[in-house]
Amino acid sequence: MDEKEQLEREEIFSQVLRAGRRTYFFDVRSTKADDYYLTITESKKFTHEDGSFHYKKHKIYLYKEDFTEFNEMLQKATEYIIENKGEEVISERHQKDYKKPAEMETAQVSESFTDISFEDI
Repeated sequence: MDEKEQLEREEIFSQVLRAGRRTYFFDVRSTKADDYYLTITESKKFTHEDGSFHYKKHKIYLYKEDFTEFNEMLQKATEYIIENKGEEVISERHQKDYKKPAEMETAQVSESFTDISFEDI
C-alpha cells in the first residue's frame, strides 16, 4: 500500500473549527489494527513583517481507552470556567479597549488627582 492509500485509509472522519487566528481539527483516524483514535490539532497562523506567514501546530492523540476520563475532565474544566468567569470573553487579545480592574482604578485616581506644587505648602 503506497503512502497516499495509507493516508486515505487512516482518515475516517474530520471536523474543522475556525476560531480567529486558530483552527482546530478533529480527525478520526485508523490504526494498523483497524481501530479508531482521535487527533486534535491546533493550528495557529503567524504573519511576518514582510507579509509572509507560517503555521504552528500542536497535536494531541486521544485513544478510546481515555475517552471517558478525558471527556469528564474537559466537561468539569469548561463548567468551572463558565461558572466562575461566565461566557463573556474578557482578554486583551479579544477586546482592544479592555482594561484590567487595577488599570481602571489607576485611571480613576489619576483623573481626580490635583496638581500641587510644594511651594504652596
